[in-house]
Amino acid sequence: MQAGTSTETQIGAVIENIERVIYGKRGVIKLCVAGLLARGHMLIEDVPGIGKTTLAHALAKSINCSFARIQFTSDLLPSDITGVSVLDARSKDFEFRAGPIFSNVVLADEINRTTPKTQSALLEAMNERQVSIDNVTYPLPRPFVVLATQNPVEYEGTYPLPESQLDRFTLRLRIGYPEKPDEVRILHRKVLGDPVEELQPVLSTGDVIALQDSVQQVKVDASLVDYVMAIVRETRQHNDIELGVSPRGTMSFYQTAQAYALVDGRDYVMPDDIKGLAIAVLSHRIILGSQRKITGTATETAENVIHEILDGLRVPL
Repeated sequence: MQAGTSTETQIGAVIENIERVIYGKRGVIKLCVAGLLARGHMLIEDVPGIGKTTLAHALAKSINCSFARIQFTSDLLPSDITGVSVLDARSKDFEFRAGPIFSNVVLADEINRTTPKTQSALLEAMNERQVSIDNVTYPLPRPFVVLATQNPVEYEGTYPLPESQLDRFTLRLRIGYPEKPDEVRILHRKVLGDPVEELQPVLSTGDVIALQDSVQQVKVDASLVDYVMAIVRETRQHNDIELGVSPRGTMSFYQTAQAYALVDGRDYVMPDDIKGLAIAVLSHRIILGSQRKITGTATETAENVIHEILDGLRVPL
């Protein structure tokens, strides 16, 4: 049984709209939309100039949502993100002025270039969808999604994201270099102006919230739940892994599989959904033992270990 025609049409419209500015990356766009529908956040780890900002901005414009870009630097303060209480000269009372975190789609650009204290300003927002300032809790708008970027090549002057921060990202994505025909299209299109500015919304915020709610209705067979648990539990007992996937990671894995099935036009999860998402959902949530860190980059090695786990487990039919 396929997902409802209305749902399929709505999701397809978002994907096609983003494809008007991000060429040849349908797989990445589908993952991004799945992350949004799973009420998750995404870490885009790639070299500069690939289109990370464009992807975030296009997503926001496609769903008629507010968008804020925060450039993370070494002198950025937590209040620059969350907002600050300012004394009103007339009333003599403190008035809260909301920061950029109070947007539907937040781009945390080069998140690892700011201090851990400032990075931690995102923790409550990402996990609880709220911000607490001066003993007052302010709810964030719905939908709410953080897309953070970091350069995996240049580490000078950066602060590695702590495990507690990484665990709050549902997906880690890479956009990758475009193919030659797509890059030629980018050159020709840029001559005519910024294509993102021309994008028109194809969904309302209410539509997005309804789609997020419908993710919970996607069916997951008991054998697939066991498959998810087998993968997660293997990360906790693998000889090369020092710290395995948390229960929060298990929940993200399950919900993202449901969301991806919906994006793919189905109301049920398939084994290929789980296998295809394992790297993006789990690889940034594990910490490798010292022996395994010796060869290759941390990202590549973690992905290799997840591949080994998948290869060693029986896939439900």
